[in-house]
Amino acid sequence: MIGSLRGMVDAVDASAMLIEVGGVGYEVRMPSADLSRVHGGMEARVYTYLNVSQDAITLYGFLEPAAKRTFLQLIKVNGIGPKVALSLLSTLNPTQLARAIADNDAAALAKAPGLGRKGAQKIILELKGSIDLEALEENGTSVTTAGVEDKGAAQVIEGLMSLGWREQDAEYAVHAALEDNGITTPIAETDVPRVLRLALASLDRGR
Repeated sequence: MIGSLRGMVDAVDASAMLIEVGGVGYEVRMPSADLSRVHGGMEARVYTYLNVSQDAITLYGFLEPAAKRTFLQLIKVNGIGPKVALSLLSTLNPTQLARAIADNDAAALAKAPGLGRKGAQKIILELKGSIDLEALEENGTSVTTAGVEDKGAAQVIEGLMSLGWREQDAEYAVHAALEDNGITTPIAETDVPRVLRLALASLDRGR
């Protein structure tokens, strides 16, 4: 089982990205929000799930561990396959999806292409109570969410943007720096220069 990949992004299209790891290019299908955060030439880490069916072997990937966990919960629901689960996570992020399940909001889930109201109701019935909404909201599912509450992260992102980097690239680089180096959030004021250096190094490698 391929649990994660880390390498250089070779290409990105509307449904997948091609990431090169050790000279091998892996096509990874991802939620649209994640695809909008990556571009060719940057280094990325994706948390993956390998799906093997009768007619295809497909690799699904996510920039956040929470999104992968939510995906795995969704595909356990009877009748919900990887394509529909990916469609859901392209429509709602993990926190929004968990909130819709907790609130019995089938209409919000049914907005995902390929699902329908009956499928949405089945997801609510089978998953309500099993997704830890409080943990998702507390930890955040992206640097953008954490950045609102984490002044240190916001400071680093602003510093990277002042150097000419796009906001999405800066957010991803900060998230990667925190995760790869075991730095806890919120970022302490004394750690801001270190995180800035680490994030900048990551962005420079991806040029």
